Amino acid sequence: MTDWLIRQLEQLADWIGAFRWPDEKYRKHLLAGCLAAVLAVGFALSALFGCSPAPAADAADAPVFVRVEPGMDADSVGRMLAEKGIIGSRLYFWLAAKVNGLESKFQTGTYKFRRGMEAEEVMDMLVRGDTAPARFTIPEGFNVNEIAERLEKEGIARAAEIRAEAVKFAPYKYMLAAPEATYRAEGFLFPDTYEVEPGMTANSILHMMADNFDDKMTDAMRQRAMAEGLSLYDLVTLASLVEKEARFDEDRPVIAQVFLKRLRLGMPLQSDTTIQYLLDAPKEDVTYADTEIESPYNTYQNEGLPPGPIANPGMDSIEAVLYPAPTDYLYFVADRQGHNHYSMTYEDHLSIVEQVR
Repeated sequence: MTDWLIRQLEQLADWIGAFRWPDEKYRKHLLAGCLAAVLAVGFALSALFGCSPAPAADAADAPVFVRVEPGMDADSVGRMLAEKGIIGSRLYFWLAAKVNGLESKFQTGTYKFRRGMEAEEVMDMLVRGDTAPARFTIPEGFNVNEIAERLEKEGIARAAEIRAEAVKFAPYKYMLAAPEATYRAEGFLFPDTYEVEPGMTANSILHMMADNFDDKMTDAMRQRAMAEGLSLYDLVTLASLVEKEARFDEDRPVIAQVFLKRLRLGMPLQSDTTIQYLLDAPKEDVTYADTEIESPYNTYQNEGLPPGPIANPGMDSIEAVLYPAPTDYLYFVADRQGHNHYSMTYEDHLSIVEQVR
């Protein structure tokens, strides 16, 4: 109903503005009066069809970041603001922008709003181009697709642009180790909290995260990886598997030890997390059919590491690979609460699986 109402009111407002009146002064007064009447009708219909006034502002509420893209009109901006709870009525916002001649004056960029703002205050910020750095947090274990979706959800960047850039993004030589990886950026976008300045591109956002990773990898860590016979790329790939397998910190170095030992023995890693990376949506349990998916990422069908990381690991998982637990386990399985159970023989492993699954 709101879409239809806006179309009708827009046509009426355009007709009033375009009509050739014999007297310019008379035309301006009549135009102002008619638009005021349109606004009043809009307010009444807005209330009738459920467009509520702006919700009360909550000072403790987190800021809401919104990205205004080139070509967005007042209606599309108002829709986005209303959906995020920044304003109470998309229709009110559109009518106010129309009456005040602000439709084409909104400046693109990322804005920092709060919920429950007055429409006039929001419009003033949009016209002045009062953009602000956007803050976002990437948790440990997020992959490129999840990062892209979060950045789009928070109005910082388009998910498609992040994904497209991540395919080829490799500002550091160690990121070029496996060109067959789905995303060259995968694994090297360090989980952290970031601030994005207005105008930052997908490339510059990824660069910020990759630079953070490079800074976090100290000389001592790089030397330790070399001593363990691991390239930086292999270290991060292993750490990404540990990140996705471990729900509890105490499991990380043990899982890392299992994977490292399997690699030394020439055993397949058989990590369900690499299968999950290939699926459109996560599953509680990977099926036998899933383990037959043809892909270099399938660690049931292929020995060694997958072509690249499957997520962006945090420092705990990276250190777990650098300093694995001194155990002799070859198998592990997680119970429904996420706790892992370990064994040294396949027979014991099967017995534990029956108990915990």
